[in-house]
Amino acid sequence: MSDYSGLERRMTAWRRDLHQHPEFGFEERRTAAFVARTLRELGMEVAEGIGGTGVVGTLRRGRSNRAIALRADMDALRISEASGAEWASRSEGVMHACGHDGHTVMLLGAAQMLAEDGGFDGTVRFLFQPAEEWGRGAQAMLDDGLCERFPFDEVYGLHNMPGLPVGQVRTRAGALMSAEDIFEIRLAGRGGHASQPHLLREVMLPACALVQDLQTIVARRLDPAQTAVVSVTELVTDGTRNALPGTARILGDVRSFASSVSETVETEMRRIAAGRAAQHGLACDVSYSREFVALLNDADLTRAAMEAAGAVSQDVSELAAPMTASEDFARLLVHAPGCFLLIGAGEDSAPLHSPAYDFNDDSLLHGASLHAAIVRGRLAPAS
Repeated sequence: MSDYSGLERRMTAWRRDLHQHPEFGFEERRTAAFVARTLRELGMEVAEGIGGTGVVGTLRRGRSNRAIALRADMDALRISEASGAEWASRSEGVMHACGHDGHTVMLLGAAQMLAEDGGFDGTVRFLFQPAEEWGRGAQAMLDDGLCERFPFDEVYGLHNMPGLPVGQVRTRAGALMSAEDIFEIRLAGRGGHASQPHLLREVMLPACALVQDLQTIVARRLDPAQTAVVSVTELVTDGTRNALPGTARILGDVRSFASSVSETVETEMRRIAAGRAAQHGLACDVSYSREFVALLNDADLTRAAMEAAGAVSQDVSELAAPMTASEDFARLLVHAPGCFLLIGAGEDSAPLHSPAYDFNDDSLLHGASLHAAIVRGRLAPAS
């Protein structure tokens, strides 16, 4: 096995540079340019501007016509960093709070391993995706002809997991992560002086009641065996200290694993909102959109990925239950079977999306080795 200590030092330097220069979704121009330049230095075919700022690198070895895709996300979040790291973000109000800088570098590390050492027969597509946090980047690349221009038979991805020791891997066959829908309910009446509610059609009381009403969808309208989460995250009105509001916006988030559950939640939400509005003589409008689809790992390929992971990881095991977080990688699994895996980011890591978060560089080589092991397992040369 090659000595990758030099590569590990290089990856750490890459990662810290990317961390200092985070870019929001569809704005990853510096990051994409760095990725494209690095892949070209490795002798790969490189296509830029896929789905906006996406990059695809292609590496071929041997004679097989089979192709495997590996995906990393590149975008950062609109969060002000408070990690205290020497390499903290230099972009005010933007930081890599989810580790996409590490994901990008792990895939670049795997690209170098595979370009220099080979060990596979076929084609590898290295997919660097924009705007994962929006849930828009994968679809943008697909709409730009990703599968037709750069065909692949299987697709794999990794995400760091704070709280899990470095070197460990978790995943599961079937549903791994949930779909995410977002909603906005708008109530409109007639606001006015707080001393004269009897003359108004104020919205504060019905809006507060509606927030509670929405919790009955999961409790009373869904099969208890089905999983769903309905969360109101914002209640915004035009009221002030001595004026009752005449408009209210109720915004929130829904998680589920089955399209039938999502459809039931939307139907019930519209019915409940209309009923509460009618009770108080208000106008009502509901917007409901589906941002992320459920992430469904292929059973056979999950077993194959876990077997490959076992060769480079300290511990590999299956999660007992799916997670209600969402991941844009799921869009790729609609078009090709594959598997998404979670790798340890350290037991002392700050949570994802926290201002104190910083990717754990100790996990870089493990992630790169895991990518490479999956390729070599799935594109093993004929004996």
